[in-house]
Amino acid sequence: MKVTTYIAQFLKEKGIDTVFELQGGMITRIIDALHHEGGINIVSMHHEQAAAFAADAYARVTNKPGIALATSGPGATNLITGIGSCYFDSVPAIFITGQVNLNEQKGESNTRQIGFQETDIVSIVKHITKAAYAIKSEQEIPCVFEEAYQIAMQGRPGPVVIDIPMNIQNLEIEFSPDLSKLQKNENKENKITYFIAHLFSKLKSAKKPLVLAGRGIRGAGLTEQLINFIEKTNLPVVTSLLGYDVIPYNHANRVGFIGTYGNRWANYALGSCDLLIVLGSRLDNRQTGADVVSFIANKEIFHVDIEESELNNRIKGCQTLHTDLKQFFNELNKTDFFRLDLTNWRIEIDKKYLEKKDINELKNIDGINPNIFIHQLSQKSALAKVITTDVGNNQMWTCQSYEINKNQLLLSSGGMGAMGYSLPAAIGACISSGNAPVVSIAGDGGFQINIQELQTIRRNNLPIKIVILNNHCLGMIRQFQDSYFDSCYQSTVWGYNTPDFTKVAMAYGIESFSISKPEEVEAGLEKLWEDPTQPFLLNVSIDIHTNVFPKMMFGSPITKMEPEIKDQNHNLHE
Repeated sequence: MKVTTYIAQFLKEKGIDTVFELQGGMITRIIDALHHEGGINIVSMHHEQAAAFAADAYARVTNKPGIALATSGPGATNLITGIGSCYFDSVPAIFITGQVNLNEQKGESNTRQIGFQETDIVSIVKHITKAAYAIKSEQEIPCVFEEAYQIAMQGRPGPVVIDIPMNIQNLEIEFSPDLSKLQKNENKENKITYFIAHLFSKLKSAKKPLVLAGRGIRGAGLTEQLINFIEKTNLPVVTSLLGYDVIPYNHANRVGFIGTYGNRWANYALGSCDLLIVLGSRLDNRQTGADVVSFIANKEIFHVDIEESELNNRIKGCQTLHTDLKQFFNELNKTDFFRLDLTNWRIEIDKKYLEKKDINELKNIDGINPNIFIHQLSQKSALAKVITTDVGNNQMWTCQSYEINKNQLLLSSGGMGAMGYSLPAAIGACISSGNAPVVSIAGDGGFQINIQELQTIRRNNLPIKIVILNNHCLGMIRQFQDSYFDSCYQSTVWGYNTPDFTKVAMAYGIESFSISKPEEVEAGLEKLWEDPTQPFLLNVSIDIHTNVFPKMMFGSPITKMEPEIKDQNHNLHE
């Protein structure tokens, strides 16, 4: 069969039913084959970055590799931000790029380019992929695709790039893939058993134990096992940004969201615990703060991760276990659990919560309080299968206050921190959820980066509820400029503005509504969900000087956040 036919059949055999692309000369043969083979939904986006983000979300929802295609040159390079986002956030994906014919490639020549749009994408992305293949023969295809699939999924998941010259796509292949060299999971039962026994021996004497859960839990499909563990032991849980949805908001053992803009009481728990169990989270500086010494002080840390290089990396002296979380939980479930009496510890955490709830962080602001609004939005959005956020203030307000339920996922760009993620991710999430409603939360800045995908939503009639937290500036950087640049607002307020998003939505044939006052919120949310089967855009106007608080103080322990509570008691302006 032809290479292109093989690709189509391979994807279907792996249970992948959707690909995202922007048509171009060097992938026309592949897309034509996908169309004629049938059984695969071909979703045409309006920018390759958006196709990559949609594939990212598809993978996070289905736990199968997301697939995005792009042509050579600018098409391939436009994928890079999405490739990097998958790499840093451990999302399995296969990016297929077209390439110029073999006889048009410069090879070892010093010339910059021979074929039109010829670009060595494999060399460019090698540091942000688990593997990248420059195909030189049609006979490589079967083994490369099987290997790419396994590499994307095994160990710490991530993206793979396969670059296929146009002339090879049309050739016939005979194949019998040799899979004997593919990675196998190492049996580490003895090491895991010892680690768990040591952990439980320490838990017996711990007064303030805590679990930090990251995306690795959701990525391995272990949310039920995590909840079973914490319910039987009575352990409290904090989550990273990417692990936000591993435990429902109203679960008795959930404490909150940690990090640079985390919930004040959750950061307190993370900084003050005497035993920390880290599952599927990499302890980066936005989680622990820059003051590593204070973070480590007076606590024992047990860290389980699939990638050995993440263990005892920034945070030294941890008890570590390098293994797949599935293997860890398989052994954990053989353990006789005991329930801890942590009454005093929970009272201590609850006291910190009552000192400053998320809805009380912002004072003396005009108009809509974004934290209160996010609570209201979540309470009205029970039908949503997935919530996506962009990057910036909107992302932090969401993770501080969204009341995620047990049936919902929250997707965001973490390590890459890519603005423009929310809208295309919502497309991928919606399609992979069987066209279930999705809430896409964005700021005005990030929304404009991939605003063209409103057309993809309308064309496919996707029930995506778009909520723009519109503070009429690049708010997170504007807040930074207030703190460190004497309120010099270059390129965040000065030299920046927004269109009337309701009119933009109208141009794309999407119903919309705008609100700016607290008393208008109820009506706005009613309109947002008036017809759950249709897309809708709600523009939420927020005062330009509305900050994100609390915020970790630079160079300070994670427990020290601004504005400090003592300042609030003196009624200082926030």
